[in-house]
Amino acid sequence: MSGLVQNPGMQTWSSHSPSSTPGSGRGKHRPRATVHREEDSEERNQGLVGAVEKGTIQHFLRLAQQGTEEKERERALVSLRRGLQHPETQQTFIWLEGSMRTLVGLLTSNQALLQLEAARCLHELSHSEQSAVAEACLPATSYLLTYLSGHSSDFIELCLYTLGNLIVESEAVRRQLLPQGIVPALAACIQSPHLTVLEALGYALSQLLQVKEAPEMIIPSVLGSTLPEHILRLLQPGPKLNLGVAVEFAWCLHYIICSQVDNTLLISHGGLSTLGLLLLDMAGAVQRTEDTGLELLACPVLRCLSNLLTEAAMEVVGGQNQLEDERVVAALFILLQFFLQKQPSLLPEGLWLLNNLTANSPSFCTSLLSMDLIEPLLQLLPVSNVVSILVLTVLCNVAEKGPAYCQRLWPGPLLSCLIGTLASPDIEVVGQSLELLQLLFLYQPEAAKDFLQQSGLQVLERHQEEAQLQDRVHALQQTALHQ
Repeated sequence: MSGLVQNPGMQTWSSHSPSSTPGSGRGKHRPRATVHREEDSEERNQGLVGAVEKGTIQHFLRLAQQGTEEKERERALVSLRRGLQHPETQQTFIWLEGSMRTLVGLLTSNQALLQLEAARCLHELSHSEQSAVAEACLPATSYLLTYLSGHSSDFIELCLYTLGNLIVESEAVRRQLLPQGIVPALAACIQSPHLTVLEALGYALSQLLQVKEAPEMIIPSVLGSTLPEHILRLLQPGPKLNLGVAVEFAWCLHYIICSQVDNTLLISHGGLSTLGLLLLDMAGAVQRTEDTGLELLACPVLRCLSNLLTEAAMEVVGGQNQLEDERVVAALFILLQFFLQKQPSLLPEGLWLLNNLTANSPSFCTSLLSMDLIEPLLQLLPVSNVVSILVLTVLCNVAEKGPAYCQRLWPGPLLSCLIGTLASPDIEVVGQSLELLQLLFLYQPEAAKDFLQQSGLQVLERHQEEAQLQDRVHALQQTALHQ
């Protein structure tokens, strides 16, 4: 069965999908982000500090709060921060009475260096996988949000990564951040001129958009803000496009689209045309051999396009949102060749998009044929069963369009390839091959004759006893014999 297929990466909403969704994207959550500085690198090269005892933590906090010189207070916080890299120290710290109150007091002090080191201590705590540690940081979240409107880009970046890390682990943190105004605060940050801030913002937002309550509690607020139009602005190709920023916001867009809260809004903001242009830009980068990190952006962009196409059948998408048929197909095949050579795990992502492009669009099917792209498509069949199923599904989309399309599919290498896929041990590959052959025999009777001449019936006999296939095998045998 061919047709539009939603590829959310996390879940599939579709009456038909291949045996597994392409899985070359992120997992449920990214690893916790770390803000890297030269000093950090030097410290980590010296080795991880061992667990710090309760008395030592109290000493550091006392010095940081009551030291006579600012440098002495700062050094105490640096020592505490290094200790907080150790999970045991984190546990000791959060259960130590008054420790968080003291740290928040330093975070809100009027001395910038102490503020910064206190924020770095919170950042170390945010790396914990224990929800109790994240929840111990609750008294600090309102201040971290407030500082997002500050003037220091380094400090804003640090606050964003810390918030992003805390969001992952604790529902209590998220429940507090929402009424505190995290969505408006992030929307204000997205107009920052600093790329490091934008990348950190993308990380924090992507963490927020992935949580289980996001479709009900978070994404409606995000869609009601200025964030969507700015996300699409940051994904527009051109000299200002930054790969790191684009990757973060492409994943943000992916999670929003997967929620299916209001994808028509994204389409009305030019989502399809922006993503289509970005696809063309990525293909151009491959041709110029500027492929550094390209696969990181390709995966979310392909998924966003695939899933938006399920919202808007190509016949009803007009005006500025209409994708350019031949240019998009040509770009997609350039990327498929790149994936085949450099990143085969991304092939299903590209083929998923090709399936959704061709499902209800004769013009995209015509582009495939007029640009002689059937043979390059068939060359992907041996890669894997998942790839084979998607290639065969795309070919079914073309064949379904009727006799004129089947006539152009035939003759050529298609029949020998299909006899090969019929020999596959994978039932889904065989089933999709049977469906394609049935369409070809229906619309192009010469195909049935060639099939018989190439011992196709003998190949079919192998599957006569398989319960899942025997009805379709019998139907195809009858069609072939009576054409």
